[in-house]
Amino acid sequence: MNDRAVSVLENYDFEVLRTQKSRNAILFETNKGWMILKEYKGPIFRLELLEKLLEGIAENGFSQIESVCRNKEGALFCRDQEQNACIVKTWPGGRECSLKDGQECRTAMTLLARLHKAMSLPQLAAESGMRAQSLYEEYEKRNRELKRVRRFLREKGQKTAFEIYLQQHLDLFLEEALRVTEDVKAYGEVLGVRTCEADGTFCHGDFQHHNLLCAQNASIVNFEKFALDCQMRDLYLFLRKLMEKTNWSVPLARGLLDVYGKEKKLSASDTLQLYYRFAYPEKFWKIVNFYYNSGKAWIPGRNMEKLERILAQRKIKKAFLEQTFSL
Repeated sequence: MNDRAVSVLENYDFEVLRTQKSRNAILFETNKGWMILKEYKGPIFRLELLEKLLEGIAENGFSQIESVCRNKEGALFCRDQEQNACIVKTWPGGRECSLKDGQECRTAMTLLARLHKAMSLPQLAAESGMRAQSLYEEYEKRNRELKRVRRFLREKGQKTAFEIYLQQHLDLFLEEALRVTEDVKAYGEVLGVRTCEADGTFCHGDFQHHNLLCAQNASIVNFEKFALDCQMRDLYLFLRKLMEKTNWSVPLARGLLDVYGKEKKLSASDTLQLYYRFAYPEKFWKIVNFYYNSGKAWIPGRNMEKLERILAQRKIKKAFLEQTFSL
């Protein structure tokens, strides 16, 4: 075990039996079961809310989740030798969900629907003082960044091949983003941001295959990005990553939406949310965001490959939207 782990785990009331490395973390077996040590980069005050959220989910009947451990002093975090905040959580065990396995993807949909039902916690929502961000606000913020990058590229002198290619296609995607944003604004409250505040519906915030553990009893972990938001945010994130890898398969998407719907019925507002989340050129924005907010002295070649792939799939994605959603 490395010194960093030792300095943190000595603050907890358990005996460490063995350790192993995991994704940006350390897994370890104790006399109280398997646990995981992770650096925590979020606001400290959210840890109290996270603990209450996980307790509320379990009390609502969904037990296939992690829990945050308190140390000997009763705190939810410790500082390591570099003064980084670290947390210890229980570890349900299992391997990451495989997006290539149809049954595991269907299991993910069933679990997510059941989790969403258990994440209706109006009292916690009221106590938290959290505010849900509307889809319109989210897209307006992204659009401002796209416009800022467009201005930056216009004013930039010598450009790389990627920057030239990006500039050539930025207006196309920006127009698409603005059109979707205007449609979202027109629907307004129909998209349900205030409803999720009133009903106290939380979402996982980062529901992807990395955070779904498949074992005898599949579990969901890493709730640190939880939010008071429309739960379609979770469903969209999982499906988008899967669709990108399966060339926007309509039958697959419909089948998985049906699996989710059997556990938790999709409302008209839910369907609209999903449609406009898919319609917005998020993958393009992510490429632009990564480019603009990182060092530009060297631009990874994969950025060009990703951009070319998005352009090549535009027609397929359009057909996917038309055939998957009946609006």
